[in-house]
This record gives sequence, structure tokens and C-alpha cells, in this order.
Amino acid sequence: MATIHDVATKAGVSVTTVSRVLNNRGYISEKTRKKVFDIMAELNYQPNEIARSLLRKQSNVIGLIIPMVSHPFFSQLANDVEYYAYQAGFKVMLCNSQHDPVKEREYIDMLKRNRVDGIIMGSHTLEVEEYRHLHSPIVTIDRQIDNEIPSVSSDNYRGGELAAELLIRKGCRKIAHICGNQELDMLSNLRTDAFHEIMRKHDVQFITLQTDMNMFAHMEYERIIDKLLEEHPDTDGIFTTSDIIATFAIKGCMRIGKRVPQDVRIIGYDDVNVSSWMLPELTTIRQPIGEMGRLAVELIRRQLEGESFEVENVLPVQLVERSTT
Repeated sequence: MATIHDVATKAGVSVTTVSRVLNNRGYISEKTRKKVFDIMAELNYQPNEIARSLLRKQSNVIGLIIPMVSHPFFSQLANDVEYYAYQAGFKVMLCNSQHDPVKEREYIDMLKRNRVDGIIMGSHTLEVEEYRHLHSPIVTIDRQIDNEIPSVSSDNYRGGELAAELLIRKGCRKIAHICGNQELDMLSNLRTDAFHEIMRKHDVQFITLQTDMNMFAHMEYERIIDKLLEEHPDTDGIFTTSDIIATFAIKGCMRIGKRVPQDVRIIGYDDVNVSSWMLPELTTIRQPIGEMGRLAVELIRRQLEGESFEVENVLPVQLVERSTT
């Protein structure tokens, strides 16, 4: 494998000159720059990125820890984070925690060893103290863990209001709400708070069902929905805190012959791509996933550059009404 010394010798320049070309530092004539790059291509020279990051004290890599890349919301978020990170000159190291605290801790340690420039946390299974001592820029998605660590979320409370108000306007009189486990300290719990507030305000009967601590266990969704429809057959509205749970609600209704939206009106949350691909198309609360990804990357950059930033970043949501209501 060719070394930087081999490149310098063949190009007839010093190792320092090759290093300046690689790092785009100092004045180097275009003729010399081209010559060095041509020799690098001829020798198939690959710079040692770890050594370069130690020299620069910057790796240009951002770590992204999410629960599960196969989940539509997090796959869209990961795609958008990678896109905006690339535009800003960063690469992304993707980690799936699968809601395992041991795995999440190991990934954090691995990212620290690889000297990433910052970490975007979309998974939160560890205690707050674990995050406070990372000693590198961090941005959290849908969770506030410190008054100095920036977070990005959508307006979860408003999203819960919009969903509850629409079901009431549509004439629903017994509405079920299926949400994640409220013991998890997540900003998304505000969707449930808002739903409860609107139901009580309008004196509408409601039921709230929580998933277990593994909020992405699909068979758990099916069990919850089947139990709901069996024990509360007069349910005529369902609001779920994710589009995936909403699709299981639609399937559950179809299994027992209930029509959507004629018998049961259903609203999801997120507006992932599948919401508009399925039949019936899903009414949902749209989170600005792309803007959340862009802002998370921007907040890492601002911390690296010592620029000012907002700690709490709440983005607006939008009601998208389709065929299920």
C-alpha cells in the first residue's frame, strides 16, 4: 500500500506539500496540486483518515443513533440527516440501538473512540447522566435531557390537539388512543396530554392504551388493537401516535368487518411515505421530518463552530386529511 512518502517522492515534492494538498491548507499552485493528485491516483494512495482527523482534531463524521432503521419514521430521518450532513461536509455513522441500553452504551463508546464530531440521538434508553458526559456536541430528537443540550422535535402537543379535534368534528363519540409507554421520558408524550385535554374539554368518552417499553413490537400493536375492538366494540374513532400503529388499526378493523371510515375513523402520526401509498390512504399528523434532520445537523455544526443556538427547537405540525376520516 502506497504511503504519503511514496507520493511525495514520485511527485518530487515534500511530504508537507502533499499534506497541504490533502488538507487544502496554505498556498499550493494548481500545477503542483494537479501533479500530486495525479500521482495519488497512479499509486492508488488512500489517506489515513484516522491520522488526518487526529491532526485536524476533527473527523467530519457525525454519529446517528436511532432505535431501528427499518422503522419508516427513522429510515426517513436517517436519510435526511445523511443528506444534510453531506451537504455540510460530514459523513454519517449509523447505529441501531434496537432499544437495548447495553447496545446504545456500546455505540456511544464506539463513537467516542472514533472521535466523531458530534452525535444525534434518536434513541433514548440510557439515564440522562450518560449523555451529559459525552464531551462532544450532541443533539437529541424528541427528548430534552439538559438545559444546555439542544433538542429537535415537532409540536407534539398541537399534533395531539389536531387529531382529537378532527375526530370530534367528524362525530366520533367513543375514541381510543394508542400511544407509546408513558414511563419513557419523551416529548411525544405531549400528544397524549393534548388528546386527554381535548376529550375532557368536550366531554367525549375515551380510552387510552399504551404499548410496552418496546414501542416498536409490531405483534404488540396487533394484540392491543384486537383487545380494544373486542372489549370496546362501540369505538368509532382511533388516534395512534404513529402511522405504523394506525395501519395495524385499519387491518384490525377489516378483520372483524368494520369499515374505515364509515364505522371507525382512524388518524396516525408522522406522515411517513406509506401513509399515502396504502388503501385507504391514512389521515395523519405530518411531522416535518426533513426539516428535523436538517436542523439536527445544523445544531451540531453550530456547536462545533462555537456559534449561538436555540436549546429547544419545536417545529410546526400539519393535519393531513385523507380517506380514513
